[in-house]
Amino acid sequence: MSYRFPDIATTASVRAVREDMGSAQVWERFEGDRAPDSLTQHETDFIAARDHFYMASVSQSGWPYVQHRGGPRGFLTVLDAATLAFADYRGNRQYISVGNMRANARVALILMDYANRTRLKIFATVELLPVDAESDLAGRVLPQDYRARTERIVLLHVVAFDWNCPQHITQRFTEDEIIETMRDVNERLVGLEDENARLRGELALARSGVANP
Repeated sequence: MSYRFPDIATTASVRAVREDMGSAQVWERFEGDRAPDSLTQHETDFIAARDHFYMASVSQSGWPYVQHRGGPRGFLTVLDAATLAFADYRGNRQYISVGNMRANARVALILMDYANRTRLKIFATVELLPVDAESDLAGRVLPQDYRARTERIVLLHVVAFDWNCPQHITQRFTEDEIIETMRDVNERLVGLEDENARLRGELALARSGVANP
């Protein structure tokens, strides 16, 4: 587990609940100020394989707001060990997340791999940049051959992350994952059908020979 993540998530009220539930001692050793986390190759590969994530922001009224973000696989780009970025596509134009992030730069992300029952949680601070702010950045972040209008680039400075346990994650599979999983089965099925057709032909030929000696 990343130590920085519980440092941020643990507040006085959280500690009070742990005391009530008898788990305070379990988490004491995880507490203490630490430097921000750095993404490793493991996190980088996991993020690059995702085609969606959930992002929470906080409004000026104090209410949290969770939004689903989707795009082509790898649209959440790892720029370096402490920075992520993604193209912010035009949606229903409510701009709730954008408005929240302008007032409070703190966000939380959850990235899911349902097939493998794995999730990655990230705390980050946000910068909202114009699409044409930096040509090099735009070249790395803007998707190729993806039909969507990009309104801005969202830069995420990673503060902490944590890999969560697989409990209560129901396995789900995308169409592509099912096709890939069934590829060997389908190839075997085609082979069996070909073999069956050949054997039927040989059997018919043998029967024809018996009927017409």
